[in-house]
Amino acid sequence: MSVPALMHVATPSVAIAESGLHSGYDGLVLDLQHGELGLETACTIMRSVPRGNPWLWARAASLETGAIGRLLDSGARGIVAPTIETAEQARALVSATKYPPLGGRSLGPSRPALYDGESYTEAGNAAVVTVVQIETVRGVENAEEILSVPGVDSVYIGPADLAVSYGLPGRPDWTDGPVHDAHVRIAEIARAHGVSVGIYARTPEFARGIAAAGLVDYVGLGIDLVMVGAQANAHLAAFRSTS
Repeated sequence: MSVPALMHVATPSVAIAESGLHSGYDGLVLDLQHGELGLETACTIMRSVPRGNPWLWARAASLETGAIGRLLDSGARGIVAPTIETAEQARALVSATKYPPLGGRSLGPSRPALYDGESYTEAGNAAVVTVVQIETVRGVENAEEILSVPGVDSVYIGPADLAVSYGLPGRPDWTDGPVHDAHVRIAEIARAHGVSVGIYARTPEFARGIAAAGLVDYVGLGIDLVMVGAQANAHLAAFRSTS
């Protein structure tokens, strides 16, 4: 399947990241928002990944420019900003992730030869994906304004928080109802603005379905810690089964 699959990494482990990529994941989303990853460990993991992987992303804890700059200088090719609800927040993200004149990112690389091209800043702006995460009703309502901000490259939908925002159980993989309808609407707006679309998926079956329907350009598929727990449960259930 041509739709890239990204593994969310919530544990501070270079080995987990390496194992996920070796298993066939196209890339990683290093989670500094909800995971146990600190900035130093996230930067170390990025340096362990071969330079140039376009799907080496990090979800920042906030729009703080210093942390985002460190992640980018260590090799992040995409920055996901959670809970973007306004065009102003989207512009702040662009400012943190893009070099002038498009943004305000400081030119101070700590990892050599990150971007190839005659103009390092132009190459950097082309290489780094600026990703707004829409995961609230307010974000959906303002999607047109958010996705029309120059420099926004992609939108990543957070289905569980979006479901909670609609008063529903906080889970992913919605095939109908307001979360699904919001996904369809966001995808339509994104296509109109030349912005790519992704969503977090819990199961491969759901991910295959939305990919086949043309609703995504990539998926986040699974979280390392959750997958370890699921496999542990399966092993123990089989071991303790009396049938």
